[in-house]
Amino acid sequence: MNTIRITSGLFKGRSISTPGGKTHPMGERERLALFNMIVDYVPGSRVLDAFSGSGALGIEALSRGSESVVFIENNHSACQTIRKNLEKLGIINSNAKIIEDDCYKILAATTEKWGVVLADPPYDKYDEEKIKLLASVVADGGVLVLSHPGESPEMPGLKLMKSRNYANATISVFVK
Repeated sequence: MNTIRITSGLFKGRSISTPGGKTHPMGERERLALFNMIVDYVPGSRVLDAFSGSGALGIEALSRGSESVVFIENNHSACQTIRKNLEKLGIINSNAKIIEDDCYKILAATTEKWGVVLADPPYDKYDEEKIKLLASVVADGGVLVLSHPGESPEMPGLKLMKSRNYANATISVFVK
């Protein structure tokens, strides 16, 4: 099991574990750039960390003052890693909820909305049509951050605010 560091906020410099296997956590440089792009949206927001992996993006959001985070991840080992990371940082409470299920299934079934939606789906299972479900859970005035291969997809009801390329990935920020 590898570790990565939290880049800013309350838990800056603290290490969290990654589940290994097929999960590939976003690099520190990319996470820092991502959160710099949405710095004004995070404090006090309700956050969805879709395709959570290690939970690094949601934990970064909590470290930077988000009100709460829902982590959705379908891999059991990854969910256990998220739980351990939250416990290690002392964040196991009503502000952090882990859902072990298929993200697309949850997105299709929910009517809940989040002010910040963070999504770093596995590229080998990236589905440009299904990924559009993310747009439906962004609250009015909210933001969606999507890490994806290739060009930025069209997101129904959202406007592309920024897009940055990093190695084999693109991080796109959409606003509602």
